[in-house]
Amino acid sequence: MLSERFTAALTYATQLHAKQVRKGSGVPYIAHLLGVASIALEYGANEDEAIAALLHDAIEDQGGAVTREEILRRFGENVTGIVDGCTDSDTTPKPPWRQRKEAYIAHISTASPSVLLVSAADKLYNAQSILRDYRVLGEVIWQRFQGGREGTLWYYRELVDAFEQTGASAIFTELARVVSELEALACRT
Repeated sequence: MLSERFTAALTYATQLHAKQVRKGSGVPYIAHLLGVASIALEYGANEDEAIAALLHDAIEDQGGAVTREEILRRFGENVTGIVDGCTDSDTTPKPPWRQRKEAYIAHISTASPSVLLVSAADKLYNAQSILRDYRVLGEVIWQRFQGGREGTLWYYRELVDAFEQTGASAIFTELARVVSELEALACRT
């Protein structure tokens, strides 16, 4: 069962991301955070992992080191470690897109099971969103992403391969299925 810590994390995440929206859609960012937490829970997340799912973009998008310290103070070392493991950059300006993505892919092989779960939940949510929006919007969808069509497809395929190299998991299998569907759709257009 989830405790008041989860409720506090939900409130904190809502406050942190209150002015943020999803790329190109205008959907409040909290929808993404709730979706990632939901997926993580559906694949067996404990409370710390569920809290980290709510906060997985907080350091990267909402304050860097200052936010990391606040997460540590409020939710402890375990949650902070998971969030750190899901963060591809905590500096402003961020390093170049390809460099960040290559480093993120490389770190998957040494990530903890908790980081793997939350990261895979995040990537699964994103891949599902891209696939859904691609069906509606078509090729224009790629304008949302720094990597464009080729870079985005490359990144998700590399993620699938990296996750699968860490072992078998139902969430990795589902991510692979969604990414394959996205690739197939992209090949038809």
